[in-house]
Amino acid sequence: MKFRLLLFAIAVFILAACSKKSHPSSSFKKSPESNTVSADNPMIVIDGLGRVITPKENLPIQVSYAGLARTFTPLEKANLVNRYKMLPPRILYVPEKLATKSLKGEYCVYKGKFWYWKKGDGLFYLDETYYK
Repeated sequence: MKFRLLLFAIAVFILAACSKKSHPSSSFKKSPESNTVSADNPMIVIDGLGRVITPKENLPIQVSYAGLARTFTPLEKANLVNRYKMLPPRILYVPEKLATKSLKGEYCVYKGKFWYWKKGDGLFYLDETYYK
């Protein structure tokens, strides 16, 4: 009888512990994506709408934005939004310590989902297989 009572008490304890939900405090605010040069995060240079997010003065490399700032076509946008439920940035600046090298070149995986490949100008471009 004591064994059943003990099992019942443990079951009630586990159910009570699992039913509690944790919520962040009301002062918690999600911070917007940072566009400051840091060794811990990539910076969005050109977003999915073709807007320049990071001015070239803030980048540690020399780039020319002529021809870079362009948006996805309407069909590419629809493809990305339908498949991934978001419009990823088109071009990133990735610090050296976050880049990974392979036989194909240097790459970075953004948000665990999107692969970006480094080109000759030092910036990382979204892999075309996502939107073509």
